[in-house]
Amino acid sequence: MPLEIQHIIWLEDIVQKLRWKHGVEEHEVLEVLENRPRFRRKESSHIAGEDVFGAFGRTNAGRPLSVFFVYTQDQRAIIVSARDMTQLEVQRYG
Repeated sequence: MPLEIQHIIWLEDIVQKLRWKHGVEEHEVLEVLENRPRFRRKESSHIAGEDVFGAFGRTNAGRPLSVFFVYTQDQRAIIVSARDMTQLEVQRYG
């Protein structure tokens, strides 16, 4: 399912968590989102029309990442997490 993301919203505490907990940098998240990832709706939000999605893809260096974000009605992505793909995710999404 293709999603058109017009703007990415970064919350500072999430950016810090991505670095210290998962070793993921902002530019890597952007690369995954720009490199034609596979999107999957993960769960519904408490706000109508805003759901949590996963983007599964690779960075320019080939690192397989899972990026999770809230997709808003006005086509913004609020990044909530990113981490290395699990083995199952690599098998499923490449």
